[in-house]
Amino acid sequence: MLTARQKKLRGEGDARAAAIYAEAFGQNPDFYAFVRSLNAYRSSFAGKEDLVVIDPKSDFFRYFNSVDKK
Repeated sequence: MLTARQKKLRGEGDARAAAIYAEAFGQNPDFYAFVRSLNAYRSSFAGKEDLVVIDPKSDFFRYFNSVDKK
């Protein structure tokens, strides 16, 4: 259970993170989209027993599919 102080600090951190993301989005929307995708990948594949069935050509994998294959 979090104390009131811990909740306050977490909220302040979340607010700061949101401000940083908003600033990044304003400066470079492509970078912001990339960072959001990394977070989605991390969340989707967090557990060892998680199973996600997604078409590899879907937009979810746009950064995996855009790698230059040499």
